[in-house]
Amino acid sequence: MIVSACRKAHFNAAHRLNNPTWSVEKNELIFGSCNNANFHGHNYELIVKLTGEPDPETGYLFDLKILKEIIKLEIEDRFDHKNLNLDTMEFKTLNPTAENISIVIWNILRTKLSQKLKLHITLYETPNNYVEYDGTSE
Repeated sequence: MIVSACRKAHFNAAHRLNNPTWSVEKNELIFGSCNNANFHGHNYELIVKLTGEPDPETGYLFDLKILKEIIKLEIEDRFDHKNLNLDTMEFKTLNPTAENISIVIWNILRTKLSQKLKLHITLYETPNNYVEYDGTSE
């Protein structure tokens, strides 16, 4: 029997979308107001979804109290109330798009969870805009 368990979290962070190899004009054309030199912020909503077989003894797929702590320590404490471009090593040279943020979060969490569990990340940048990443390259 395969089931999924999800944990929702959030963090607030500022960023600037910018490709330093492009001209100012091209950055403004492609990224618009998201290229503001003074940065801008989002209230990110994160959903971490684990899929696999529940433990026959506990009935848990994964203890969600433990997942809550992993997310807090590895994601919220790292990114909450930070300027992603300036305050985090993950985005010193990586453009902090929602897509890249979701991949970074997936990579961080993947190292903390059993390989038996499928990991899926949903990251809302706004109530209407979100990205999903599950580690596959398809």
